Amino acid sequence: MCRSIRPLNNFEPPATHDEIHAAALQYVRKVGGSTKPSAANQVAFDQAVKIIESATRDLVEALVTTAPPKNRETEAIKARARAEARYAR
Repeated sequence: MCRSIRPLNNFEPPATHDEIHAAALQYVRKVGGSTKPSAANQVAFDQAVKIIESATRDLVEALVTTAPPKNRETEAIKARARAEARYAR
């Protein structure tokens, strides 16, 4: 999984349009093999981002959990600690 795609489910407040779009964009970039498509592929790239974004939004809205909502700041602190441990020398 691409490390820049973040979990979007079960946060308070819920995932924003920008977060969902960023995840869709990263997914399409990863699958497409480039960060910027050629002019010939731009329409297909943009359409794929739009479809993935819509599917992601539908998924996040449909998921049900009994776990308490997560806090973005707390999760960011945990992620930094994991990264620090992973890259410690």
